[in-house]
Amino acid sequence: MPKGLLVMSHNMEDVESLATRALLKRAGFDIITATFEHTKLITTAYDLQVYCDHYVREVSLKTIDFLIIPGGPYVKETIDQHDELLTLITYFQQKDKLIAAICAGPRFLLKAGVLDDKAFTAFPGSLNEETLKQPLKEDAVYQDGNIITSKAAGTVYQFASKIIEHFHGQKAAETLLNSIYHPNGS
Repeated sequence: MPKGLLVMSHNMEDVESLATRALLKRAGFDIITATFEHTKLITTAYDLQVYCDHYVREVSLKTIDFLIIPGGPYVKETIDQHDELLTLITYFQQKDKLIAAICAGPRFLLKAGVLDDKAFTAFPGSLNEETLKQPLKEDAVYQDGNIITSKAAGTVYQFASKIIEHFHGQKAAETLLNSIYHPNGS
């Protein structure tokens, strides 16, 4: 069973974080939530309070197979103050482990330098596209090697499906979508 680390921050987008977690848990994944904040009680962008399982410093990264970075207003608010997250991203990249980021979350990947030679997608307008080495992909979700990126909250089903497909194949992703009566199931 793949084990993922979902990094939670104050002002994270609710759907991108919580729905991704719920869908992956339905598919049998072990998802650990952790934060760099000074409290495990996180207030989301839409004022829901959720508790994280751990502080990131408490997590044994050797036991984690992949990293999930949701988007939300916090990205713009903290992009220049989040060196710990950049270090975490770099660790996963150096170990060639899957890194999945949605909406504005790919901004952290870009800042960490892991997208320099990768094609990716992100929320339109969340990046200065003139400074990118290549144009953003128009796809709802896109995978290039060990990096999965997705556009926005509305693409969360495709995002979670792509993570499932990465570890267990397309049939497993379709099985999840069918189990929740998603129109993209087979």
